[in-house]
Amino acid sequence: MQTISAPTFTTTQRVQTSLKIIALGDSLVYGFGDPVGGGWIERLRRQWMAEESGHILYNLGIRGDRVAQVSERLEQEFRHRGELRNKVPDLIILSVGVNDSARLGRLDGRSFTEFALYKEQITNLLVRSRQLCPVLFVGMVPVNEEKMPFLDCLYFNHKDQYRYKEFTKQACKSLEIPYLDIFDRWMEKGDDWMRSRLSSDGLHPNPQGYESLLEDILAWKPIAQLNY
Repeated sequence: MQTISAPTFTTTQRVQTSLKIIALGDSLVYGFGDPVGGGWIERLRRQWMAEESGHILYNLGIRGDRVAQVSERLEQEFRHRGELRNKVPDLIILSVGVNDSARLGRLDGRSFTEFALYKEQITNLLVRSRQLCPVLFVGMVPVNEEKMPFLDCLYFNHKDQYRYKEFTKQACKSLEIPYLDIFDRWMEKGDDWMRSRLSSDGLHPNPQGYESLLEDILAWKPIAQLNY
């Protein structure tokens, strides 16, 4: 496999040039549940497009993807999203993991991705991504447990969500990858606030939820510093 040298840009520097950015992940990246604004990636893409030297942002979210699927398409997506004089993107935004945490068939069913396997897969994805270029990670939103099961077979719950996101958060920390803990932020605001921002399926944000999500992301230092 050909080795790609990571750009000199780091997430602690103030950016003065237009960047090429890819967002990889699941339905949270895709924006499912937001017919108004198309999700937080689309809302951010439009904002940057309105700027004279706005960043280029590619939405590469696929509904239902788990870490294994994102990992499979990582390098191909990366190598085919260079633009103009840039042969490869400057930054990767990852957001994945909630689908891995689901229980199959019943509340105490087996995990869609067993936790031990998840730990191996997410660590591998983070390491490989960081070898390509700088990486940011946006964490999962909490589900509405009362609306489960999703699609009559997937039982998402806060206890498993917390376990999977905490490992991801610590893995990011060890690799010096900025991690935005959306789960804790939304849980701290209370059940009523959280549920008002989720779609009727209990899993995906609604338009108001994606608006709140974008506000959290725009206020996050690694993204805020890109908005020069």
